Amino acid sequence: MLKKLCLMNSTSGDENAVRDFIVNEIKDYCDYSVDNLGSIIAFKKGKNVPNNKVMLCAHMDEVGFIITDITDDGYLKFSAVGGIDSKVIAGRVLKVNDTLGVVGLKPIHLMSTEETEKAPSTNEFFIDIGAKSKDDAQKYVHLGDYAYFESDYYEFGDGYIKSKALDDRIGCMLLIELIKSELAYDTYFCFNVQEEVGLRGAVCTSFAVQPDISVVLETTTAADLCGVTGGDRVCVLGDGPVVSFMDGRTIYDKELYNAAMHLAKENNIKIQTKTAIAGGNDAGAIQTSGKGSRVMAVSLPCRYIHSGSSVVKDSDIDETRKLLKVILPKLYD
Repeated sequence: MLKKLCLMNSTSGDENAVRDFIVNEIKDYCDYSVDNLGSIIAFKKGKNVPNNKVMLCAHMDEVGFIITDITDDGYLKFSAVGGIDSKVIAGRVLKVNDTLGVVGLKPIHLMSTEETEKAPSTNEFFIDIGAKSKDDAQKYVHLGDYAYFESDYYEFGDGYIKSKALDDRIGCMLLIELIKSELAYDTYFCFNVQEEVGLRGAVCTSFAVQPDISVVLETTTAADLCGVTGGDRVCVLGDGPVVSFMDGRTIYDKELYNAAMHLAKENNIKIQTKTAIAGGNDAGAIQTSGKGSRVMAVSLPCRYIHSGSSVVKDSDIDETRKLLKVILPKLYD
């Protein structure tokens, strides 16, 4: 399921493919609706009615690009949709509709010394789809069309997975698995749109559900790389799910954070925290929506996030499943 989800193209504002797939997967296991912005709000009946209204969520969108201009020579100019480091764009293959193109840049042989010493900005790139003119390019591409990393999904090394869109198709997969399982308590599940451009879908779904407690299933930046030591590594692949105490958008509920750490230790589940106050996720919108919600984020450590070659470890997915199994029953009373 993760491979199918990752290989679909659905950036912010264009989540149709992933949404249709998820609806087909969950429609026989819960009640659901799609809100005006395009997010899925699902309700799964459990064996008992809880004291607390609990909502679990993940986002359907991925980072990508949008076409902003077509030059007279038939090259495509574009802007990023979501936070993408320009250094991961050069030379990549992108897909626009059904057309493949290569991201080009001024040749290094023609660059000044100053140009070679700085990272290029997005407006310096173009997409070469092999068109000979603007009229030729317009047969395949129009302004406002989306472009996506063309990236294979594969497993390598000792249980590593490489793909685009692992952020946050892993969270979507885990929600689908929970909806298909037997639950002890009634639970709400939200698959949100437009997280990558400002947590927009979560604003709407959390206002509609008005949860008491919310759990965001996500991925987060791992910097366990060559030459990086100590807290600068942020989190580490293979050390289990990441439960944050704070990030750039949210101060997480301390009681929920402590409960996750305690239960993981008690049940021999690998767990870690995030040693950098950076980034953010849908919890930042959910926490302050409506009457407010207590929030917790459970994230998969991910190398090279927001690129066409993100990497996670399958053992961390298994440990996340174990953690959810022990922490979720504690949230309803």
